[in-house]
Amino acid sequence: MAATNLSMGAAIVGAAESNEIGYPEERGEKVTSLQHHIEAIKNVSDYTGIPISDIEGIFSTGWSVELAEHLGIRPHYIDTTSVGGCSFEIHVHHALAAIASGIIDIAVVSHGEAGWSYRGGGGGGGGRGEMPPGAEMTMAYGTFGAPSQYAHAMVRHMHQYGSTVEDFAHISVVTREWAQKNPRALMFADASQAEVKLGERTPNPFGGPITVQDVLDARIIAWPLTLFHCCLVTDHGGAVIVARPEIARSLRTNPVWIAGAGESMAHQNMLEMDDFTATSAARSSAIAYEMAGLGPQDMDMAMIYDSFTITAAITAEMLGLAPRGQGYRLWKDGDAAPGGRLPINTNGGGLSFNHSGMYGMQLLVEAYRQLSGTAEDGVNGIEGKQTDSHTCVVNGTGGTLSTTGTLVLVSDD
Repeated sequence: MAATNLSMGAAIVGAAESNEIGYPEERGEKVTSLQHHIEAIKNVSDYTGIPISDIEGIFSTGWSVELAEHLGIRPHYIDTTSVGGCSFEIHVHHALAAIASGIIDIAVVSHGEAGWSYRGGGGGGGGRGEMPPGAEMTMAYGTFGAPSQYAHAMVRHMHQYGSTVEDFAHISVVTREWAQKNPRALMFADASQAEVKLGERTPNPFGGPITVQDVLDARIIAWPLTLFHCCLVTDHGGAVIVARPEIARSLRTNPVWIAGAGESMAHQNMLEMDDFTATSAARSSAIAYEMAGLGPQDMDMAMIYDSFTITAAITAEMLGLAPRGQGYRLWKDGDAAPGGRLPINTNGGGLSFNHSGMYGMQLLVEAYRQLSGTAEDGVNGIEGKQTDSHTCVVNGTGGTLSTTGTLVLVSDD
């Protein structure tokens, strides 16, 4: 039986973050994951004008029932899918299906994760319990902890395609360039600028632009990954509201339409990967492109999970945005940079904006802000489109390059 095409069956009508993202603990404001959730949901409710009581579907990585209780609502649809950083793209896919099928009219996708304040203390939004049995067989080969695992992928890419550590360093440099335009980014500016631009925010001594040499000279985390090849560890909360078309068109906010959605997985244990340089994003994006009736050549912008520079490069290849083995060239050649033909991670990404552990929500918030014309420009201090983009491919990655969720979003103009 042919599947129903869900394209344009719902829209993201608003996006918001929690009140204090980044390192609130350093300011004596230790915030729980639950508080990040609640603040983000209230903020997106206020932004869209949709009362919390009108929300019928709740989507989160295991928090949905808890959230419903705190919000005082009785949802018609509950989703607790938790497959890592791509969970939120998958939640939007599921919300689209639920709305298109007529089960609900309005859904919220929420994430709260005190990745910094409660690091090591079980504060994350989707952490698991005991270690799976397969880990016992792989730890002996050095694949324990995210940096060592992703380092294996980079080494394989360099061996297979002749890429270099310097090639991947350009991803860090360009992503930091975007962070300089985003006053919410932790790596927005140097200390003196931060005091002026960010008021009471704690100045960040690591802010400001970086060079390729800076990336190469930074301390090693897991060879060949240096510090600037790795994402931040922060607090973050975010939420988006998804609504059926009739509601989306009636609101004061600008809708961003869900043209395509797909999800897939390749493995759980990294040593089960068929190829360290290929992920399931090739399949999830193919599904999303087909639903949208668009292809990679039609994308004006991309939001790509960048837990590490190698994650972004491989994913760009899987999304069809660059040939195999040449994903890094989008950044090295300036295509992904401000003013380039394909802006990528315009908020500064997980490398320079914020990364709480599961980064997929930040991708959604930034995609909405850019396509709806509500992105905050830290240079000019105004809201608007920082790019002339009408289409965007959003891809989240979960686990160790294992699970992926892809969305194709289009603006309303």
